[in-house]
Amino acid sequence: MASMEDPNRPLRPLPNLIFMSRWLQLPLYLGLILAQGVYVVHFWVELLHLIEAAMGSQTALQAILSAVTPTGTAQLATAKLTETIIMLVVLGLIDVVMISNLLIMVIVGGYETFVSRMNLEGHPDQPEWLSHVNASVLKVKLATAIIGISSIHLLRTFINAEAYSEKALIAQTVIHFTFLLSAMAIAMTDRILAGVPSSKH
Repeated sequence: MASMEDPNRPLRPLPNLIFMSRWLQLPLYLGLILAQGVYVVHFWVELLHLIEAAMGSQTALQAILSAVTPTGTAQLATAKLTETIIMLVVLGLIDVVMISNLLIMVIVGGYETFVSRMNLEGHPDQPEWLSHVNASVLKVKLATAIIGISSIHLLRTFINAEAYSEKALIAQTVIHFTFLLSAMAIAMTDRILAGVPSSKH
């Protein structure tokens, strides 16, 4: 009778090299952490501009207007801080937060799935979704997050619709629905594939 292979037996050189190549992704995740830091700085810069504009700073107001309108500040030199502008800035801040959440999912979920286990079981701060994350779950969650980000962008566009051309409005709407249909297709495909093994005997 053939003996079972020892699970602790070291890998052969070539399989070991291929398996260790997963660590080449580590610099990519470290780069995303740096990108997360850039978003944190951007968030606080925009928030400070909003606070300064609320206190009457025209320089901060012009910075806000140049950020929330596609036409710049040339014809908006006498603009005031209105509820619509505040709403656009706040939606921009929410957009930054949602993109940061997306980065966290990619960094933590991607590292856990493709590089190495973090051994967070039992940790009080372990994300709920990380306990059952895999490539399929991560793919669906990322698609859902992208839809949320697209929704914020579309809402900002509609609130400030007079600053955009009809072609731009239609294009953004079509792109959003494309993201939505893509996410639905990914979720349905994942559900179909998940049901295949259960039908086998």
